[in-house]
Amino acid sequence: MKTQVEKQEKNVVKLSIEVPAQEAVDAYNRAVQRISQHINIAGFRRGKAPRPIVEQNVGKERIKYEALESMLPRIFQEVIKENNYDIVTQPSVDSYEFNIGEDLKISATVELRPEVKLGEYKGMTIKVESEKIPEDAFDKALESMKKQAVTTEIVVDRASNETDFVTFDFDGYVDGEAIKNGSGKNYTLDIANSSFIPGFAEQLVGHTTGEEFEINVTFPENYHEEKLAGAPAVFKIKLHEIKQKIEPELNDEFAKKVGPFETLDDLKADIQKYLENTRANKNKEKADEAIFEKVLENTELEIPDSMIERECDHLLDEYKQKLAMQGFTYEQALQQYGEDSIMDQLKEDAVKRIKNSLVIDKIASEEKITVQAEDMEAKLAKMQAAYQMDKTSLMKQLSQNPGFLSSLSQQVINEKVSNFLAENNTVEFTD
Repeated sequence: MKTQVEKQEKNVVKLSIEVPAQEAVDAYNRAVQRISQHINIAGFRRGKAPRPIVEQNVGKERIKYEALESMLPRIFQEVIKENNYDIVTQPSVDSYEFNIGEDLKISATVELRPEVKLGEYKGMTIKVESEKIPEDAFDKALESMKKQAVTTEIVVDRASNETDFVTFDFDGYVDGEAIKNGSGKNYTLDIANSSFIPGFAEQLVGHTTGEEFEINVTFPENYHEEKLAGAPAVFKIKLHEIKQKIEPELNDEFAKKVGPFETLDDLKADIQKYLENTRANKNKEKADEAIFEKVLENTELEIPDSMIERECDHLLDEYKQKLAMQGFTYEQALQQYGEDSIMDQLKEDAVKRIKNSLVIDKIASEEKITVQAEDMEAKLAKMQAAYQMDKTSLMKQLSQNPGFLSSLSQQVINEKVSNFLAENNTVEFTD
């Protein structure tokens, strides 16, 4: 077999392959035999029809295609091994000339893993702006705990106000027609923290238990359901119950109720510790990101367009799935953001993801960072704890998704490379 290789731009190689005529004929004859065993030809038992009869019934081109398909895996494997190629995808056939009695000529394209030229990636000193704890963070955290400990009591001697919880029935109408999924029974709403249409919650204020009334609102112009976008609507309300919030006092009893604390001072110390830990974790994240960004900046590589296109397709599928989980369609996203904007962002994300992956793999290769059995055991143990599953059940679920273990292995490599970079570079935090 003769092979000519022609390197093109962006790590793409053009292959011109010639397979000896006899080898091609042998593959053709084997294809005839295979096909004859799976078709019915009048006057012949399966597998016994002579070659001319099989050719007459199925056509020579189909036989050639079958022969070529059977030969390609071995042919490509030999070419890849001979040239020591690190391929991204299997080679694709661009064209072929298959004439019986002549050498088989195949023109194919193979995409190689982009060459990564690492620059400086260890021994660097990088300045990072230190994370600051907002001045009001402590007060907000304490206030949040107070809100979580709020209790309620039914009110019967006054109208609702803007801080109450109210329970009510509602039926919505646009132009006199009932809104699909626009009704509810015994719905409870925190008036001060409503996610309803703007203006809805405010009109629940000032009404008494048992009262029936109407609310007039207008759907936002960018509402996700096109038929309702910008439309005026009427909601018929029947108010069943009003509850007022009872906020706890900040004292030792409050501390005992919200956690394993003896005094309010113990609770405050725990909040401060939490804020400091959060600050430290964010500083580590910022340091890791800054180091890796610098590594990327020092790295040279050229990514094939086809590789970016495949990653874009993958990201687009992920994007559509996320939209569906949020109750939106891709068509709605196109209307809101425009196709160019979405695709530009996906391409940017694709390039970043590919570049990150290639650089991580290159550093792992250079530093001989590998996944050990104990690494996977530790990762699986974390998953068991997170999902509260025993090891047998977890492994049974993982076995149903073979690609997941590969993904888990890549996560381990990513973490080990990140730790290596953190240990081998210096970060100076600035105010």
